[in-house]
Amino acid sequence: MALVIDIAVIIPRRLIAMKAIVGGVRYDCIVECLYMKKEYYFLLLILIIAGALRLTNLTTTPPGLYPDEAMNGNNALEAISTGNFKVFYPENNGREGLFMNIQAGFIVALGNYPWVLRLPSALFGILTVLGIYFMTREMKLGNAFFSGSNRSNKMFGLDKNEFIALAAAFLLAITFWHINFSRIGFRAIMAPFFLVWSVYFLLKALRENSKLIWSFVGGIIYGLGMYSYISYRTTPLLIGVILLIYMRRAWLGGWLKKFFASAFIYIACSIIVFVPLGLYFLHNPADFLGRTTQVSVFSSQTPLKDLSENVVKTLAMFNLQGDGNWRHNISGAPELYPIVGLMFLLGIAISVGALLSRHRPKAEPIIIYSAFLSGFLPVVISNEGIPHALRAIIMIPPVIVLAALGLAGFYEYLSKHISIKTIDLGVISVAVLLVVQAYVSYFIIWAQNPNVPGAFAQDYVDMANEVNRLPLSTPKVIVVTSSDTSLRGFPLSLQTFMFLTNSWKPEEQKSNNFIYIKPEQVSGFVVPEGAVIRFIN
Repeated sequence: MALVIDIAVIIPRRLIAMKAIVGGVRYDCIVECLYMKKEYYFLLLILIIAGALRLTNLTTTPPGLYPDEAMNGNNALEAISTGNFKVFYPENNGREGLFMNIQAGFIVALGNYPWVLRLPSALFGILTVLGIYFMTREMKLGNAFFSGSNRSNKMFGLDKNEFIALAAAFLLAITFWHINFSRIGFRAIMAPFFLVWSVYFLLKALRENSKLIWSFVGGIIYGLGMYSYISYRTTPLLIGVILLIYMRRAWLGGWLKKFFASAFIYIACSIIVFVPLGLYFLHNPADFLGRTTQVSVFSSQTPLKDLSENVVKTLAMFNLQGDGNWRHNISGAPELYPIVGLMFLLGIAISVGALLSRHRPKAEPIIIYSAFLSGFLPVVISNEGIPHALRAIIMIPPVIVLAALGLAGFYEYLSKHISIKTIDLGVISVAVLLVVQAYVSYFIIWAQNPNVPGAFAQDYVDMANEVNRLPLSTPKVIVVTSSDTSLRGFPLSLQTFMFLTNSWKPEEQKSNNFIYIKPEQVSGFVVPEGAVIRFIN
């Protein structure tokens, strides 16, 4: 294939073009890599940090494989073998099917290993960092809260909107809360991804002179979010608030027709994408709420008391007492690092101040708090494991945006008292410290804690690895001592072993020489000659 590269220098330098002829087809592209705006260099650096914190040692950290992850993997393996990729998998209290179907593609390409189930989460996590940058930039928080209020009208040499957007991306990149779930094979990590990107495209679509294509893209992404995690189903509250705010702006600005066209396309595309899952719920209404009804605060004998306690505990999780589950968190540690937590509180103060002020825009803080409330409600109405970092995962974007707003507010305050150069040096120093803290928190404090392997069923992984080393001809008798037979006659805890030994389906058990014995079958069972027997609880 012929390749001819001709670089032409044109003034101004932003018009430098690289022309390439590949296989007789000519392509023109603008060479922005050398002359792009400096904010994109910062964004690239942030994405590198996000990638490093989410991909480093993914094959070994977290250890083990939690049964919920393995259940996803077994559903994916079954979908691969049968070709039946479902919109909803009813086992294990029911799960929207998109994530398992994506995992299936990775298994086909890379094999059925724990890290393969987790790789999609890491990629969704990295792309969420990129998405929160674009979403926050589109919100133009610098204009809303700090327009023309310091002597340089810049922050870190950047436009204020860019600074806040980059701050949000950086804070998300280094936050343990998001790093942790970006490295576990749970579908929940998709929820913040779909939220930030769908809101970004919605805000972009609702500008007066925007193209309708953004409504199509945003609506499709928002609809796909319904296939991510159950807490995502509260986000119509946020979308409704955004639409009402922009409808008022369109009415005052005289572009209502354009608004209704954009809103209609966005909503219509969302509904069309949701239809397959909606039809499933129509025929299986019990699966719509799933386990929510089992853990609902309203099933309690003291619902108001429990709801009040849940509200307090959830609000305290950011700065005081976080999730105590080692699988979700450094047990009991606040979900935000101390510096980030302080910025979060300052962001709340700034946004509340804007709501109470006669001279500040109200729309932006209302949007932020609508997003916060959308994520807050599914957590506080549940009555299990509060505070619950996983169930609160969709709160991460608004919390991080508030922290970025707080950082900008602190920068604004300091700029009135000390030199910009000193402040910028401080920003760099704090950023470096936060990256170090992120690494130490996850890879040393959390990953090396002796409680973590048990939280991810490392013992089942060890047993599976031992059995996998046996010859195929050796009968493997697995005695299941648990009486919990909730998943096709077997306990959920067995999913880890079954996934790693490829013995989930009966035909796979036969071909790989596995025999699973339930407690009631033990007394009359004749052990095959040369069999290896293992007990699993």
